[in-house]
Amino acid sequence: MRFPKLRRNQRGIVALAVVALLAVTAATLLLRSNTLSGKTEEQPRTVNVDQIARLAREGDIRSLSLNGDVVTAQLADSSIVVSRKESQVSILDILRSYGVPDSSLQQISLEVKDPLAASSQGGTWVFMLVSGISVILVLGVVYVSTKKAGVGRYGSFTKSGARVSKATSSGEDLAGAVTFQHVAGVDEAKQELEEVVEFLKYPQKFTALGATIPKGVLLVGPPGTGKTLLAKAVAGEAGAPFFSISGSEFVEMYVGVGASRVRDLFTRARKCAPCIVFIDEIDAVGRHRGSGSRNGQGGNDEREQTLNQILVEMDGFDARTGVVVLAATNRPDVLDEALLRPGRFDRQVMIDSPDIRGRKAILAIHARGKPLSNEVNLDTLARQTPGFSGADLANLLNEAAILAARRGKHSIAKEDAEEAIDRCIAGPQRKSRVISERERQITAYHELGHALVATSLPNCDPVHKVTIIGRGRVGGFTQFLPTEERALWTRSQFVDTMASILGGHAAEELVYGEVTTGASNDIEKATELAQRMVCNYGMSDHFGPVSLVRSESSGGRNSTEPRPLSDDITREIDREIHQLIDDARAKAKELLAERRDKLEELTAMLLDQETLSGEEFRALAATNQ
Repeated sequence: MRFPKLRRNQRGIVALAVVALLAVTAATLLLRSNTLSGKTEEQPRTVNVDQIARLAREGDIRSLSLNGDVVTAQLADSSIVVSRKESQVSILDILRSYGVPDSSLQQISLEVKDPLAASSQGGTWVFMLVSGISVILVLGVVYVSTKKAGVGRYGSFTKSGARVSKATSSGEDLAGAVTFQHVAGVDEAKQELEEVVEFLKYPQKFTALGATIPKGVLLVGPPGTGKTLLAKAVAGEAGAPFFSISGSEFVEMYVGVGASRVRDLFTRARKCAPCIVFIDEIDAVGRHRGSGSRNGQGGNDEREQTLNQILVEMDGFDARTGVVVLAATNRPDVLDEALLRPGRFDRQVMIDSPDIRGRKAILAIHARGKPLSNEVNLDTLARQTPGFSGADLANLLNEAAILAARRGKHSIAKEDAEEAIDRCIAGPQRKSRVISERERQITAYHELGHALVATSLPNCDPVHKVTIIGRGRVGGFTQFLPTEERALWTRSQFVDTMASILGGHAAEELVYGEVTTGASNDIEKATELAQRMVCNYGMSDHFGPVSLVRSESSGGRNSTEPRPLSDDITREIDREIHQLIDDARAKAKELLAERRDKLEELTAMLLDQETLSGEEFRALAATNQ
């Protein structure tokens, strides 16, 4: 028997365990075989007590054996019969009551045991002996194995399990050589983290002036904005070992395991200092203590013990330095205050979705190694993707490359990039769905209602594309191309945007005199926008600059009870929201009524071509204005 994956000193232990298990199996089978064969060769007959007495009177019984109420008799011909007597009555008294004389009873031996019982008892002793030896051998195997392996499998349960990417002397990260050159669109965050790199590379430059290395940097931002990528870039630039672990990997069902894993992680990190420890999704263990239950009393003891250990390791009595902790989260509002104070996470780096210049830089990075045709313009792609994160942009170019390969091309064309954007926004085309001509007409009027209203208002973005090709859950869509990135919005911009959103609803009502379910998503967007104008932004003439938002308790640091609103105020809020929506719908319907001929002309063309580009739409919409 060979064990190629085991060390030489372990092969004998495993072989010994296998032999022990085989011995138990063989003994069990042997006992079962003997028992079955005995039952086949000499199966005892069951008789009544009066028959036992008759045989005793005739002198045919050699011995009797009593086991509780069961009487076993061995006859003169060595055959065996079994009977059952009354409880609490001696077998001799029972035989005497049936007329068996004492002379016959004196000839029966009561000391000889039943042959069947004797053979079964012998087999049982053999089985018990072999089983005991086997148990001792197995326990010995477990003891020796755990002793030779140190803490062994059960001791490794409290190990952190962090992945380590060690750096070479030249600073190249073995995990993929990720540096700041692979990160774009977050220039301010890169600048903050470059100082951390300098701390790790040249600590004497700062210690000479009395500065200390930051103990923790918290990366805060929406999903997909590059928090993990930035942490890898810091490790790659500094040429330092990089320990990475998720916050959820600390917590187990056993109390104390999380704290042990934190201690093990920081012990390993200090041995490799200077190094970086990256904890992804730290809100899994860093939530505000005492927020584990609905009423705010008590919480998850295991998670809170893990958090307490992190707090102690980062800034406790142990003043050793050289370990920089990077953590990422998209929920900074739920983190404990002790975790965010100076001395633990000294810096918080905000990472937002990139602007148009950042999107262009990110697209340029992910376009490396992908052959783009000359007609693909990264500036245009960046303008077409407002709100896209770095992960979304990487997925966009990957989808474009897949589409080009599927079509047998050698480079990524403009239509591939356009199709990839549509797939990321609305999903793949639904070519197999058959729709009626009336539904196509309704969809065309609806989408052109959006486009015409937006073109007629000064504060709306220009139209980039209008299509009635179904994608995902939508039958068509109108895509706008923002001319600039807006950080601040005015009331007039909100009002015009709301009218553009309700343009499809107004077009259906204008043409058909009724509306369809296709405008449900538009109504939700318009209602949400009007509610924010009234409750959040103070853009209501009736309420003025008053916050009417009911704060929600989310288990965070500032969780409070919601401020109650009276029924009268709630009704007035609903009335204001309703008024804003009615005004926007009336404006959209008025604009479409003035340009009804243009709506019909564009609808006929859209039904014929299925897609109108922004240039085609604007050229047709601008005529006869």
